[in-house]
Amino acid sequence: MGEIASHTALPAPTATRVVDRLVAAQLAYRRTDPVDRRRVLVHLAGGGRAVVERVCGRVERRASEALGPAHTPERAQLAELLEALANRPTPAQA
Repeated sequence: MGEIASHTALPAPTATRVVDRLVAAQLAYRRTDPVDRRRVLVHLAGGGRAVVERVCGRVERRASEALGPAHTPERAQLAELLEALANRPTPAQA
């Protein structure tokens, strides 16, 4: 849960509750890590993958509508800035 919390910027208890709800809705499932039995791995179930694909498609369409033509210098710069932001260490990693 710690990795999920850090990647989503959620407090660990909140991340756990979110995963609990996803598991209850059969959108995700938990498995014990076969290498380190102290760890629990969370995987998307088929229904969860469908939700992610649907939501990502909507986000991509909306972003494309908001940003305009695909090949502009401004859009390329925005992509570079977003990538730099995404790769920046979080305060917990620093």
